[in-house]
Amino acid sequence: MVQGRRIRVRGQVQGVGFRPFVWQLANRLGLRGQVLNDPEGVLIHAAGADLDAFQAALRAEAPPLARIDAVEGAPARFELDGEGFRIVASQGAGAETRVTPDAATCAACLADITDPADRRHGYAFANCTHCGPRFTILRGLPYDRAQTTMAPFAMCPDCAAEYADPGDRRFHAQPVACPACGPRLWLEPSAGGDPLAEAAARLRDGAVLAIKGLGGFHLAVDATNAAAVATLRQRKHRPTKPFALMGGLDMIRAHATVCDAEEALLQDPAAPIVLLERRGCALPDAIAPGQARLGWMLPYTPLHHLLLQAVNLPLVMTSGNLSGEPQVIGNDEARAKLRDFCDAMLMHDRDIARRLDDSVERITPVGPMVLRRARGRVPGTLPLPDGFADAPQIAAYGGQMKAAICLVKGGQALLGHHLGNLDAALTWDAFLQADADYATLFDHRPALVACDRHPDFRASRHAASKGLPLVAVQHHHAHLAACLAENGWPLDGGRVAGIILDGVGLGDDGTVWGGELLLGDYRGFDRRAWLRPAPLIGGDSAARDPWRNALARLDQAGLSDWADRLFADKPLALARQAAERGLNAPMNSSAGRLFDAVAACLGICPDSQSFEGEAAMRLEALTADTAETGYAFGGTGPEIDPGPVFAALRDDLQTGQGADVIAGRFHAGLARAFADRARALVDSGAARAVALSGGCFQNARLLSDTLARLGDTPVLIHTRTPANDGGLALGQAAVAAARWLDGAVSR
Repeated sequence: MVQGRRIRVRGQVQGVGFRPFVWQLANRLGLRGQVLNDPEGVLIHAAGADLDAFQAALRAEAPPLARIDAVEGAPARFELDGEGFRIVASQGAGAETRVTPDAATCAACLADITDPADRRHGYAFANCTHCGPRFTILRGLPYDRAQTTMAPFAMCPDCAAEYADPGDRRFHAQPVACPACGPRLWLEPSAGGDPLAEAAARLRDGAVLAIKGLGGFHLAVDATNAAAVATLRQRKHRPTKPFALMGGLDMIRAHATVCDAEEALLQDPAAPIVLLERRGCALPDAIAPGQARLGWMLPYTPLHHLLLQAVNLPLVMTSGNLSGEPQVIGNDEARAKLRDFCDAMLMHDRDIARRLDDSVERITPVGPMVLRRARGRVPGTLPLPDGFADAPQIAAYGGQMKAAICLVKGGQALLGHHLGNLDAALTWDAFLQADADYATLFDHRPALVACDRHPDFRASRHAASKGLPLVAVQHHHAHLAACLAENGWPLDGGRVAGIILDGVGLGDDGTVWGGELLLGDYRGFDRRAWLRPAPLIGGDSAARDPWRNALARLDQAGLSDWADRLFADKPLALARQAAERGLNAPMNSSAGRLFDAVAACLGICPDSQSFEGEAAMRLEALTADTAETGYAFGGTGPEIDPGPVFAALRDDLQTGQGADVIAGRFHAGLARAFADRARALVDSGAARAVALSGGCFQNARLLSDTLARLGDTPVLIHTRTPANDGGLALGQAAVAAARWLDGAVSR
């Protein structure tokens, strides 16, 4: 027995090269002992003279993919099996630790594939413990090769030697491979040459290629070729929704303005799509019609790097899927579904265990913001705030749109990947698969479930079918709670003023909400102010046809004559009759529909939107980069009336004011209407801070105007989880946990 220290490291510390890092650190400091993985993380027994320095370095020098929650050390006596420091076999069953998200190719592996002298030169599947596929190849835990889609590929002697050497960066890298033993690449159809060179030549010739990536297939074309972009749009039946782009950093700088924070986000191991301001007009407008920003990402696999190097042009990289369906992931599935979209397919024989879209992010005036949480970010977890330590295991199922699942276990919340609209049959299948998948991977056995209060949402019906205690959470309360939880707001931290601006959610009064000021916390809320309700003419059709929302708001504002002129070709009499009688025209306070109405008055896609949020995104893109006082909203008491905005907007148009100024005045006015009321709640002591949530706050102009109006008031915003419905499940889980801990849920 020797006297030393027992050190527990918790967090994302498996599958990231943490044990060889510990081994190297211990040898550097002359320590004896051992390190192993177990169900709680990494366990170290160490003896020697520099234990304090050793423990401090565990956090300070951790591998790039590690995320450390805690390093806990205590004196201990233990037996040493021999001298020196050893890595020993994992111990214990269970799934208490995090699975590492997929990570972009590291600099060392990139150097390998571009070095003619390296045995992995030109190899599309190089990786190490600092990069490569993780979650997309994982079939089960513990995370080892036999539990991944790399299981069919037996390591050659060279790879096996690297895998077994703790001094090698490929030590226990489960996807380790080389041309002699790993996955292979091919092109269909092929002329028999090198698949990468052939694929590059076809892209340069204007072809549409399907490319198998990490979480699914992309459809790719030369982004500088207007005809190729138009062909892709025509084949995919995608008239205006923006396409994502992939390029090297120099390519991106040639077409976009990139600040230091945006460059850092592009180079993050998650390699998200980052929204960047257009620069110049060298790329076809059809890539993102009516948008001021383009979504760019760097190549994040060796395959992408090698292909981009061979093409030497920026590429459109959009999801390979039929309209409304999830991304294709299997080779046979791609042959069946994508053959009418593409001219060739660049494929490989490493299976994808689960589909993951690319994450989408942007830099706001206050830092990074996740818009779509997917590849590279999941299954990363968030620590629950103070007061939630005794929360049980919970499964929360989110909403109908931008569906995502959240699991709570062991003081952590795992917000799953973006799934999409559950109205689509195959997306619903993917939702059910994700539910079973996450439960199995993380050994999750919920004591209760949570969902949206809307009883007809498929996710809500699914939650009710579980036969467990059920907490139904009002939609906008869930948005508020999600913002609180992400920001670590304690369970007993006090109430906040929540400005919740989104599309639609069922309100407690049976009407449709979406423009709300709530005063609340995890346990409950009061509705303190809201946009004046207007009829949602046509129900769900109103979300697709902006003119319907404009008609309702203009009639309400006493501007029916203007509506008659703007929308003379529409069935106005029938629409007004439906609104008057309440026939498929529920009252709504939606901020999202207000954006649609303003956009329609400015002639922005008034007839219909080809994708959700198109009108609002185009309206944001119009705004001039100037400070505006903003249009004054009316209303007394709790109602915020946008009627005066439309009168002022009409007057501005009649005097020749530019649409960019008008759009800016609308954003500033909406921000002022809600921010002033929220700040008053903080100033009065009723609230301790302001929380901003709902999909409208993914609009950087609205966010910056609101923050400016709030001044020095404490503000909580979304950064790591989506402000839109993709974050709902986190809020539902937090509300359910609070009610459980208060004894308000039957057990």
